[in-house]
Amino acid sequence: MAELGSKGVTAGKIASNVQKKLTRAQEKVLQKLGKADETKDEQFEQCVQNFNKQLSEGTRLQKDLRTYLASVKAMHEASKKLTECLQEVYEPDWPGRDDTNKIAENNDLLWTDFHQKLVDQALLTMDTYLGQFPDIKSRIAKRGRKLVDYDSARHHFEALQTAKKKDETKIAKAEEELVKAQKVFEEMNVDLQEELPSLWNSRVGFYVNTFQSIAGLEENFHKEMSKLNQNLHDVLLGLDKQYSGNAFPVKAQPRKKTKLFARLRKKMSSDSTPAKANKSPSPPPDGSPITSPETKTVNHELEPSTLEAPGASIPKSPSQPAEAAHAGAEAAGSEAAAGAEASKTEADSGSSSLPAVVVETFPATVNGTVEGGASSERSDMPPGFLFKVQAMHDYVATDSDELQLKAGDVVLVIPFENPEEQDEGWLMGVKESDWIQHKELDQCRGVFPENFTERVQ
Repeated sequence: MAELGSKGVTAGKIASNVQKKLTRAQEKVLQKLGKADETKDEQFEQCVQNFNKQLSEGTRLQKDLRTYLASVKAMHEASKKLTECLQEVYEPDWPGRDDTNKIAENNDLLWTDFHQKLVDQALLTMDTYLGQFPDIKSRIAKRGRKLVDYDSARHHFEALQTAKKKDETKIAKAEEELVKAQKVFEEMNVDLQEELPSLWNSRVGFYVNTFQSIAGLEENFHKEMSKLNQNLHDVLLGLDKQYSGNAFPVKAQPRKKTKLFARLRKKMSSDSTPAKANKSPSPPPDGSPITSPETKTVNHELEPSTLEAPGASIPKSPSQPAEAAHAGAEAAGSEAAAGAEASKTEADSGSSSLPAVVVETFPATVNGTVEGGASSERSDMPPGFLFKVQAMHDYVATDSDELQLKAGDVVLVIPFENPEEQDEGWLMGVKESDWIQHKELDQCRGVFPENFTERVQ
């Protein structure tokens, strides 16, 4: 019997809950259609908006904090592997072997302590802070349901009162249900009206404490880590002094493209000396002597038997020796061709036989803006000046278009005239001392490895 009674009570509760859900659904439909008024509390609605915002911000902070802790853990593992690698390569007979082992051990302990304190002082506090939100959220939802029950009871009571045929029994019962629904709603409403503003204001102190804890832990961690790094630096410095003869040299990146200035300077040097024109025709291939045109001409024509070479044309007049040399150059080797080109240069009144080198200037751009223009160019800097660098190591030039650098030299960086000539890891510039002294860009500029310098301006 007790079991049946228990089942009967359970079935009654289920029926009651189903009836409440139907009544609430009906009430909400009537409110949306405008056939029933809805009790509203703007102040409470603002509190609910603040609550949802606070929950969203806290959830995001918790997620980011977990990501931060995961990153700290990853850095711990990476640092541990790096120190283990140092211990493996550090030979037993090197000075400071025991010190490196102790530094590695302290480094591991420092990372572990840092991570654990972050968990205790930040993550666990964060979890406690967010732990109060689910209960309040469920109470807000329950308050909303109780408000609908109150509105439904109120409308039912008003409908019975305004009915043409009044039933006092039903009116009394409806009034009793209305009072009961109002009491339940107001109790929940009062509690939430007090808790929500207090919870909203508590966020400021929580954020301050959380980030202060993180900042303080980071500060202490980096101080201790800085001491360990300094100790390791001192140990390695002692090792370097003992084996100073085996210093690792800093090398520049290899240059793969054509040496532009080496080629241009070589050409300028060759153009500065006048070419010697070879105005006599090339000797015949059979080695027979060349006969003078005055003794072997008939009606100003040379005999083809003595001057004709395979594939060469015969000049029609002794006044065209350059053309005859050019004809002989087509049958002769590369040296004869060069001589014929030189003679043709004089015959054509100084016009160059070599193709002209056309250098197209491309303005230097930074983030899409043109630098080194007339409006922004400084008079005390070379054209197209970009920035200054200072040499950190000595560099010995290996080609005529490279700059010779000493540690401390300041170089004014300028753009390449043709960006396609720039090798990766190399810059174009002129030493500041040379520019101040000579103001001559063509003779002083050159390329240099970027990894030997440090930008200062």
